[in-house]
Amino acid sequence: MSDRVERFGLQVAAELADFVETQALPGTDVAPDAFWQGLSDLAHDFGPRNAALLEKRETIQAQIDAWHIANRDAPHDHKSYKAFLTEIGYLLPEGADFEIDTANTDPEIATVPGPQLVVPITNARYALNAANARWGSLYDGLYGTDAMGTLPPKGGYDKGHGARVIARARGFLDEAFPIEGLSHADARRYHVQGGALLVDERPLADASKFIGFRGHPKAPDAVLLCNNGLHVELVFDRTHVIGAHDQAGLADVRLESAVSAIMDCEDSVACVDAEDKVQAYKNWLGLMRGDLTESFQKGGALVERKLNADPVYTGADGGEISLKGRALLLVRNVGHLMTNPAILLRDGSEIFEGLMDAMITVMIAKHDLGKTDGMRNSHHGSVYVVKPKMHGPEEVSFADETFTRVESVLGLPANTVKLGIMDEERRTTVNLKECIRAAKSRVAFINTGFLDRTGDEIHTSMEAGPFSRKDFIKRKAWIGGYENRNVDIGLECGLSGRAQIGKGMWAMPDKMAAMLETKIEHPKAGANCAWVPSPTAATLHALHYHKVSVFAVQEQLRKGGRRAHVDTVLEIPLATYRNWSEEQIRREVENNAQGILGYVVRWVDAGVGCSKVPDINDVGLMEDRATCRISSQHIANWLHHGVISQEAVMAIMKQMAEVVDRQNAGDASYVAMAPAFDGIAFKAACDLVFEGRVQPSGYTEPVLHRRRLELKAST
Repeated sequence: MSDRVERFGLQVAAELADFVETQALPGTDVAPDAFWQGLSDLAHDFGPRNAALLEKRETIQAQIDAWHIANRDAPHDHKSYKAFLTEIGYLLPEGADFEIDTANTDPEIATVPGPQLVVPITNARYALNAANARWGSLYDGLYGTDAMGTLPPKGGYDKGHGARVIARARGFLDEAFPIEGLSHADARRYHVQGGALLVDERPLADASKFIGFRGHPKAPDAVLLCNNGLHVELVFDRTHVIGAHDQAGLADVRLESAVSAIMDCEDSVACVDAEDKVQAYKNWLGLMRGDLTESFQKGGALVERKLNADPVYTGADGGEISLKGRALLLVRNVGHLMTNPAILLRDGSEIFEGLMDAMITVMIAKHDLGKTDGMRNSHHGSVYVVKPKMHGPEEVSFADETFTRVESVLGLPANTVKLGIMDEERRTTVNLKECIRAAKSRVAFINTGFLDRTGDEIHTSMEAGPFSRKDFIKRKAWIGGYENRNVDIGLECGLSGRAQIGKGMWAMPDKMAAMLETKIEHPKAGANCAWVPSPTAATLHALHYHKVSVFAVQEQLRKGGRRAHVDTVLEIPLATYRNWSEEQIRREVENNAQGILGYVVRWVDAGVGCSKVPDINDVGLMEDRATCRISSQHIANWLHHGVISQEAVMAIMKQMAEVVDRQNAGDASYVAMAPAFDGIAFKAACDLVFEGRVQPSGYTEPVLHRRRLELKAST
């Protein structure tokens, strides 16, 4: 990256400068000089403030470490601990009640609950799949997964399995759209008469759920229904392989699925330099312009994927209805921690990556904001930026001010940029109400994330003692308090009907039956969005939002007040039982080590930031930096408190490297870690474990970036 150009005191990698000036800026009405001057001013004015916030993190952590060391041998005194956190400014007083006044949010954010995807923006195919996952086939989702208890038999289409799928789908229709005196399973004809849907001449029990149709009213090609804000399309085609054998000619049931999707520049990508950042920004540009395409081989044929168009129907009143054919797209910028060599400042230091992301991703979004018709992302003139890993209201306020500056440079109205606050750091959790207040005119999203939140929990209280095993950490009172309190405070602050309150990821993309059984708890908890790992999972999770009226749940929760308070959240999930057997210790560390190695080897060697990684039992799990953070911090904690020795951990790391090598044996490009154990990826995994205690907030990014850059420089 030695080829740089000077732009208003910035030394910019030539490939990034070329992308910005020849691809991103044209069509935005922002002149190159104005852009670079604005970015330079932002980087030089806000950079020192960013650095001061990071220094404050370290100062507070050092104070907490010292308190735990001084009190380690005494019974935990919660009252004294809470007073200490207040004294050092970690725990802040809550101010008066308020409600957010965020304006111009799209329905997908404010009023339509549903699944949410998170995908690496560097992978154009995944990004397009996610954007197009607004609609999905219920037949396909049920048939091709274990959603009904078993996978379909291998080979061609299995009629028995298919019949079970059709029966399950008809059952869903009976629940969501009952017909007066008739089951959808017995229906023979759907038609429209007098602005109403008739099924074998019988009306729906709730006629208002009929929205429109496509084709001829007497024999429509499609019927559009709506329940709890989510649309369902019944597709009729008697020439289709399924429709031809269906008494009503019903060929498919298509569900509105991924209502929104986060295009991720953070945890699920491996962006360490200008080359990587340009790829991320280029795909975001294609999505905002609407012209992103990706070609690939599938079934021996070349397939080109592009963004889906908006479907059009004839409404019940005879007028035209157009629905969104794509998920509403948010973009996740990086947090405040990392810098990136793509741009150097006047003193030769690297730019804070979060500031670079803020300016460039919002500038790119102007391509969407300038549209008045056609393929649009936001119909309400907003840009949605999710900001992760912020520690407390001061850092949220910094993000708010950053976007105020960005809007000024780019000529955007105030608060065009809407902010997503990820409640995944302990200092944000305990001060959540004040975090929301700090951006009350921007907040469009809050959510919880168990993995990162647990990683920070361990790091924050590293000196307090050994933590429970990971499965037992999830059973402690603090996690339930954390999840409930997030929803309750969001409702107190007026997010219902204005913003998303979200829940975290289902990490097992092949376990759809289990997801259908358990993830309904998210809408039942009052979350109007929750993360899923695939478009298929989005379609299946959408079933939960038809069963649960989230806004009715939110109203009941709001009336009931807070279910958890900060004292519960401040409980430290230390192990109360510590007489583990050697076998229990070994298995816990093996599980952590295998997950770390399986993820890190792809991150460092292949630049893959998120993937389905087999766990120690060969169950595919979605892994990103959050999962790596908790696993590495957990081993670091046990090492620090003598639960296991460094020699024993290294032996396990080597054993698990051999396991990961076997799991990747079918990948021709894979570079084995064993038997030498001297590769950069293996060293990176060891760094995360053996140096985990001193990593800032326990984050994995500094090690991963350093080792990935080392590998790129060596090839």
